[in-house]
Amino acid sequence: MKQAEFLNVVMPFKDKLYRLAKRLLVSREEAEDATQEILLKLWSKNESMAEYKNVEAFAMTMTKNFCLDRLKSKQAGNLKLVHSNYTDENVSLQRQIEAEDSLSWMERIMEHLPEQQKMVLQLRDVEHYEFEEICELLDMKPTTVRVTLSRARKAVREELIKKHSYGIG
Repeated sequence: MKQAEFLNVVMPFKDKLYRLAKRLLVSREEAEDATQEILLKLWSKNESMAEYKNVEAFAMTMTKNFCLDRLKSKQAGNLKLVHSNYTDENVSLQRQIEAEDSLSWMERIMEHLPEQQKMVLQLRDVEHYEFEEICELLDMKPTTVRVTLSRARKAVREELIKKHSYGIG
């Protein structure tokens, strides 16, 4: 595969790789490094890339595994989960502060979710992957993905309700 072909295949989902890495690794720099590493690994496999049914799913799996390995490694002592995909220029300052506060709470809540719930929630609700794609990426059965997503959403909802009703009643 020539460089131009490789770029045509990989570039459409490069940002998804970065967002997944950022969700798992936290810092922008760590996510950029992870994305770069995955792109290098993909380039080193470019001769055999035609064998893969879904290069994007393969790359997302590589990213997930790379990030989880980084988190488990000794150099991961200062990594945590952060998410900052939310920006909207047309809101009032108060709404912007409220949105940032809610986003901050979401980040804190998601930090405490089990790894599998965190991954399924990220892929489905942030990246908008289909259930079949999530099953393939995470090597899970469709029922398991749905149950995991439901539990993750329920846990987040319950924590947000606790947060918003604190001091009331």
